[in-house]
Amino acid sequence: MIALIQRVQQASVTVDGKVIGEIKKGLLVFLAVEPEDSEAKAKRLAERVAGYRVFNDDNGKMNLNVKQAQGEILVVSQFTLAADTSSGMRPSFTSAAKPEFSNKLYEFFNQQLRNNGFKVPTGEFAADMQVSLVNDGPVTFTLSI
Repeated sequence: MIALIQRVQQASVTVDGKVIGEIKKGLLVFLAVEPEDSEAKAKRLAERVAGYRVFNDDNGKMNLNVKQAQGEILVVSQFTLAADTSSGMRPSFTSAAKPEFSNKLYEFFNQQLRNNGFKVPTGEFAADMQVSLVNDGPVTFTLSI
């Protein structure tokens, strides 16, 4: 399971011209599920995302997590993060989990964040989405379990 997290000043996801999820300050999370992933891995990754200290404290050091920074979390499914790009000129998606399995763990991951007190607006699984963001920093990390 892979999460690409970006610290943002704002972010939104649009499907068919309609904004379906948006946040102000917080984390934009792109999430990919791989075949060997499980609910245990999804739970652990959600804990890492919620607890990862990427927001500045009063001294300008990245010591605060998203909750401590009073931020929000927007989660967008993105199977392309699981692509194999090690050879050739076209990515292979054989390392990404099947859609039904991916959606189940994507929803489970989002619920784990909600259980931690976040609202968690999301994209629409398997939809053609347009994502807008203002990356703060820029600060971007890849977390994997």
